[in-house]
Amino acid sequence: MFEPRPKIKLLVLQKILFENTDPEHPISGNDIIRLLGEYGINVERKSVYDDIGTLIQSGMDIVTERRGHANYYYVGSRTFQDEELMILVNTVASSKFLTKKKSDELIQKLKTLTSKYQAQSLSRTIYVDGRSKSNNERIYYSINAIHEAIVTNRQITFHYTEYDLSLKKKYRRGGQLYTVSPIYLISDSDYYYLTAYSPGHDDISNFRIDRMADVAISDEPRSEISPELQERAKEYRTTFGAFVRETSTVTLRMTNKTYVIGVLVDKYGSNLHPTRISEDKFTVRLEAQISPAFYAWLFSFGEDAEVMEPEWVRNEAKEQLEKMAAVYKG
Repeated sequence: MFEPRPKIKLLVLQKILFENTDPEHPISGNDIIRLLGEYGINVERKSVYDDIGTLIQSGMDIVTERRGHANYYYVGSRTFQDEELMILVNTVASSKFLTKKKSDELIQKLKTLTSKYQAQSLSRTIYVDGRSKSNNERIYYSINAIHEAIVTNRQITFHYTEYDLSLKKKYRRGGQLYTVSPIYLISDSDYYYLTAYSPGHDDISNFRIDRMADVAISDEPRSEISPELQERAKEYRTTFGAFVRETSTVTLRMTNKTYVIGVLVDKYGSNLHPTRISEDKFTVRLEAQISPAFYAWLFSFGEDAEVMEPEWVRNEAKEQLEKMAAVYKG
């Protein structure tokens, strides 16, 4: 009988238990001997018991159930519970900034963290509502390069792309290379953004990472920036989108409807302090980045939201609505 090296046998046994068992699918000692044999490892029953004991002593959660005259075994707790894996898998599947290919690769890796039976269940429950996916296969590597540049305190270079009317990508600025000092990576509204200092403009800018191409780490150290610009960069971490003008405390008067409260909590969390002003109305003060994306979010409430203060935001919202009305008059 072939006697494998103990370390190899233990690793294969661990793999068998991890992949083939869960609380609904325990396996017997005979099952384990058979599966080890498929790997070319022939063992006796007593050896299986001893090896399982060794794995338990090493910290692996192996549950033993007595059924009749036989013991059955399965892996109890894992790094991720099945409910947690479900959240991760669905997040990856629905992420806009990941390509379909990269999403599929990540999902396959996540499925190795549970049994083959639960992995099949994960595949059956994934649903994505037809949302568009990024077609920039390099985004994964761009994020890694930007992260490394921040950690090593270096600048990056890249081309920035946009679409023309034929929906083809083209380089902005005629293909001129951008050189910036990266500060933060921001995840916002299904996209990743880079907040960076642009020395050519002496200002802070945001860039959509899926629109960045040919990202490379420079040998030059990141530029020193003023305390004022450092503060602005911090503010950008709570932006509504990439096109930001300034932060302002905005007072909104809103209709007391369930969906309105739900949307506010989704956007701002539970640290809101709404003030009831009538049976069906309340006011709320928000710290908002005033941008086109903010007005798009505001107008999505329709007549259920009204800007009260500051006056300049109220006037600007009114102007935006008038321009929209003029477009549809004809």
